[in-house]
Amino acid sequence: MKIRKVEKAGNIINDKACILVVDDEYRLLKSLENMLLNQGYEVQTAQGGIQACDKLSRHSFDLVLLDLNMADMNGHQVMDFMTKKDINTATIVVSGESSFSAVSKALRRGAYDYLKKPYDPEELLSTIDSALQKVMLEKAHTSMQSRLKKSEELHRYIVNSSPDIVFMLDQKGCFTFLNSKVESILGYKKAELIGKPYQSIVDSADIQRANYIFDEQSSKKSGAWSSEIRLKAKKTDHTARHFEITFFPIENNAKSKTQIQAKQVPPVKSKIIGTYGTARDITERKEAEEFINFQAYHDLLTRLPNRALFKDRLNISIAQAKRNKAGVAVMFLDLDRFKIVNDTLGHAMGDRLLQSVALRLESCVRKCDTLSRFGGDEFTLLLPSISSAEDARTIAKKVISTLKEPFMLGEHEVFVGVSIGIAIYPDAGCTVDELIQNADIAMYHVKSRGKDGYQFFSDTMAVNTSNRLSLERDLRNALDQNEFRVFYQPQINANSGKVIGVEALVRWQHPERGLVYPGEFIPLAEETRLMSDISDWVLMTACKEVKGWIDNGHKDIRLSVNFSPLQVEHPKFVHRLLARLRQADFPPQNLEIELTENVIMNDLENMVQKLSSLAEHGLKIAIDDFGTGYSSLNYLRKLPIHTLKVDQSFIQDINDTQNEACIVNAIVSMAHGLKLNIIAEGVETKAQLEYLKLLGCQEIQGFYFGKAEPGDKALKLINQSLDHSMAC
Repeated sequence: MKIRKVEKAGNIINDKACILVVDDEYRLLKSLENMLLNQGYEVQTAQGGIQACDKLSRHSFDLVLLDLNMADMNGHQVMDFMTKKDINTATIVVSGESSFSAVSKALRRGAYDYLKKPYDPEELLSTIDSALQKVMLEKAHTSMQSRLKKSEELHRYIVNSSPDIVFMLDQKGCFTFLNSKVESILGYKKAELIGKPYQSIVDSADIQRANYIFDEQSSKKSGAWSSEIRLKAKKTDHTARHFEITFFPIENNAKSKTQIQAKQVPPVKSKIIGTYGTARDITERKEAEEFINFQAYHDLLTRLPNRALFKDRLNISIAQAKRNKAGVAVMFLDLDRFKIVNDTLGHAMGDRLLQSVALRLESCVRKCDTLSRFGGDEFTLLLPSISSAEDARTIAKKVISTLKEPFMLGEHEVFVGVSIGIAIYPDAGCTVDELIQNADIAMYHVKSRGKDGYQFFSDTMAVNTSNRLSLERDLRNALDQNEFRVFYQPQINANSGKVIGVEALVRWQHPERGLVYPGEFIPLAEETRLMSDISDWVLMTACKEVKGWIDNGHKDIRLSVNFSPLQVEHPKFVHRLLARLRQADFPPQNLEIELTENVIMNDLENMVQKLSSLAEHGLKIAIDDFGTGYSSLNYLRKLPIHTLKVDQSFIQDINDTQNEACIVNAIVSMAHGLKLNIIAEGVETKAQLEYLKLLGCQEIQGFYFGKAEPGDKALKLINQSLDHSMAC
């Protein structure tokens, strides 16, 4: 719309529409000015909010194009200034800021529309045209009201040029007038609807609301009513569109001739003889609002609720659980090996994997549950109104089983596992943040055990909240400050009593807290992604120290080192490990790497290749905590395993009566059949030692022979055992 029509002294005159363009970026300001000048508009510019307020105070404009983010005075402040000064100029916001809060804030301040930079010139011109039409209609409407609608021809022109559907209803709610917009917007001919009730075009879902508005309008007798109502388009499927409907009553205030002659002051009671109204199509605006609302509360990649919506629903579930004395479970899920897939196959494949995981997870939950993507490869699951922890356990097992099946990403078959931490209300927390944090802590305990499992939160896991941040800060500095120490626990030949190997264990010599054991900082190290660096440091330190023992006469001493899941799963694990051994000049045949069953079974085929390559270089492989992981023993045939370490929980079952050692018996017998070495961990009593010797267990490790000690004390014990062995 290049020309606006203004009613002045009873005549229609032509005049250029005057537009004020406000932006603090000079090049963009000049670009907008030139474009509008070419379209025939009169244009003034203001570089910044302060200059804009000055020009608005001194000049009258038909329209303002306003940027939000300006250094001296932002767009919201300019609109506040216009409101304060009662400057009613229509405003279109053109800004790079597209957040829901910014859009909502601008619209609440009266902005006609909101366009995001970089804008489409045609869309901008169309929006300007629409806004100026609105300005024209508002001015014309005001003028008509003030001049008592002197010109019926002008009235019809404006009504038919309106961007809205204009209609009139009689007392029964039947159409008596419709402008031509009803045909272009809804597809009905005016003649089709004249005499028909308004309900004939109202969507069935909104009939009750429309009837209420019409009835209330008739009974109020004055004022206007507005509401959003869906109207049916004239199509076979009767597609509904959203409209903002405004009803105005048409009143008959005429006095009788007798009253006029009698000069009666009180008028007769007005009578509603019909209804006048407008219907504005807001379908696109509604869809945009719905999309913005969806973005605010959902993850666009997986279409799952995001953390904001998850926390909102968890808060509601906690309130309901308090009233009903029920339980609520929060599950924190972290995908195992996702980073490797993302780094190896690329982010596009990583996104496809996340989408596939989300679909599988949705198949595991109930309709009342909430599954959300918390960020990255982390998901959270809300189980409201559970009767016991077993309900959460059942879901956790189902999730783990569902994600065990491979994912096909193009030509690639990918395996991922999941580590799940579970927090139950109210035992594991009474607030939203407590439950999420404690479920997260429990999840990292699963990670530290070898991943691909679930764990309920218990008080023993919790790091005191007041100490957590300081502990994390200190942990990050510990490597730089050389605060970690390697201790060695001896591994004894059961028959000779000779120390034949040592297991390297990490300790933290905290400057204030003293010696800190792994159980207090390993979960936090896993959570903060520091575990790989710590494990790498332990390997290098132990290799250099034990290499000295080997060079000084203990050439057969074996060094056992645990590896974190993140290290083992890295595609270059074998290359890095061999490089570290070369760097330390450590003989590979003297190193035994310890892995848990869960780490191996996470990706068995890949693990076969890695461990076979290490075995070819002379390294030995031990299964740590054997018997506590997978029940399937098929992997023992596929992998180059040398040693099984029987978990100490089974050793503790051995007593003087020897009635509770059936599991140990079975493991030792199986190891003998497979020609594997056996190390029994956690041996604390002579009865346990004698029983294991009778079974034929070759090696022993535990407090009965000694706890983990620094290198100098461990070497002294090795020398003492050698002297004792030679004496025997």
